[in-house]
Amino acid sequence: MIPTDTINKLEETWNSISDFCSQLTEAQWKTPSQLPAWTVQDNLSHLVGTEAGLEGLEKSSHKAADVSHTKNPIGEANEHDVDSRRSMTGAAVLAEWKALVATRIHTLRNADDAYFEKESFTPTGPGTLADFLHIRVLDSWIHEQDMRRTTGKPGHQGGPSAEHTIDRLIRTIPIVVGKRAQTPEGGTVVVAITGAVKRTVATTVVDGRAQVSTEVPPSVLVTITMDSDVFLQLATGRATHTELGSGIAISGDSELGTRVVSQFNMMI
Repeated sequence: MIPTDTINKLEETWNSISDFCSQLTEAQWKTPSQLPAWTVQDNLSHLVGTEAGLEGLEKSSHKAADVSHTKNPIGEANEHDVDSRRSMTGAAVLAEWKALVATRIHTLRNADDAYFEKESFTPTGPGTLADFLHIRVLDSWIHEQDMRRTTGKPGHQGGPSAEHTIDRLIRTIPIVVGKRAQTPEGGTVVVAITGAVKRTVATTVVDGRAQVSTEVPPSVLVTITMDSDVFLQLATGRATHTELGSGIAISGDSELGTRVVSQFNMMI
């Protein structure tokens, strides 16, 4: 089955990135972002490298001299792609990006079912190319927000790609609430997301396992409230709960609430 909805989200996000990046000065391109050792330009270079690989384009043999800040083989491979473009201007990386996006959209719009059903390695494990495209929406939108946040140019915080990403990140909340924060048996933690993407997630520990409840029960141990951009930063490890400060409100069991938000990073 051709994942038309996913392709639509990718095209929307990629076009938004292109429009936003067209406004940047060279100084803004070189501004350090929340990601360790990465500038705004490096964020886009990463997207270029990944999409070029998915398109089957020949990869550079360039190796970054310093990969000490990376956490795993995927991160190391990303760093090689990023470092290979550091000598370029931001405008040159953007030109490469725009040409690549046109190629990728043409490929995706004209591919058949077999193309999307191909087995593919993804950051979350084995899957199909269609599965990987779901993650590409998330990755593309997150890095767009990284670049916008760094340059003080907010935008595209709502809509299909934003909702897609927030909903995927929400899937990990039970692990945070149960395994990491050690919420007691029968206890419920509510995460209330406000702002551009609104969600209320009630997670209850039942038989030692945390699971999302269909409704918020009458009694909860703690309610944690934050807007969707703060949730995004916390869930992706862009900032800690102490750095986000007043952007996070904890009502109820403050000790449990602090344990939850201190263990919230969901990215590999």
